[in-house]
Amino acid sequence: MLDTLIAPLQFPFMLNAFGIAIIIAFPSAILSCFLVLKGWALMGDSVSHATLPGIVLAFILGLPLIAGAFAAGMVCATGIGYLANNCRVKYDALMGVVFAGMFGIGMLMVTAIDSNVHLTHVLFGNMLGISHHDLLVSGLLALVIVAILLLKWRDFLLYAFDPAQARASGLNPALLHYLLLACMSLTIVATLTSVGLILAVALMVTPGAIAFLLVRSFARMLLVAVAACLLALLAGAYLSFFIDSDTAATVVLLLTLMFVAAFVYRLHVTHGHSRRRVARPHN
Repeated sequence: MLDTLIAPLQFPFMLNAFGIAIIIAFPSAILSCFLVLKGWALMGDSVSHATLPGIVLAFILGLPLIAGAFAAGMVCATGIGYLANNCRVKYDALMGVVFAGMFGIGMLMVTAIDSNVHLTHVLFGNMLGISHHDLLVSGLLALVIVAILLLKWRDFLLYAFDPAQARASGLNPALLHYLLLACMSLTIVATLTSVGLILAVALMVTPGAIAFLLVRSFARMLLVAVAACLLALLAGAYLSFFIDSDTAATVVLLLTLMFVAAFVYRLHVTHGHSRRRVARPHN
């Protein structure tokens, strides 16, 4: 029985999968807290999907795929911001237009060129095929992202709640805006090889949403989000080894189930408080 439970630890590819899980859990979870508070869930979805043409273009030019992904992500994010400032169309509609357009361009580029681009790997990732180079690159990116977010967390928090107050306090909302976008693009790049473009948004939104339901202070929100993301990534990799499922999809499913559990718990607590207030005798 014990041999069966520890069987995944005997394979180097599983150790690499657990390693990348630990690495990407921290930047994804911490960033997700700011995205949830800022209401940027759709922005994360748009940027993650819109990196596809940059990846294909980088492949054609012989550049690192992560460089193309980062560049395309920033182009998408800044393009949405420019359109929002110069167009009557609402922000969420603009995100949908830009995301769909860039994703469509990426798909056309993949089908139009005679290349060996592994589209499935780019879209869905491959946690069980992580190399030591992937671990190194993702680890360095994770350190940069976590350092920026933790060093500037008070500024980002104020910007998320009240940009006008942030400006009155002497901060530069535009700088914080693009710095947060850069962290988002870097996080997508860091998770590219593990969970891919389509599922990356789950890591950047769901942990923060889970924590938002369970706690009321931002410090605890960060801790709960990291714990939830880390648990889902490690458990998903471990479980997929035994049930022969797609690892990234298993991780996302576990995160979704954790969100449902958090929602049910919060609903139960809220109703319990309501019943106690009704039953309390009035003097």
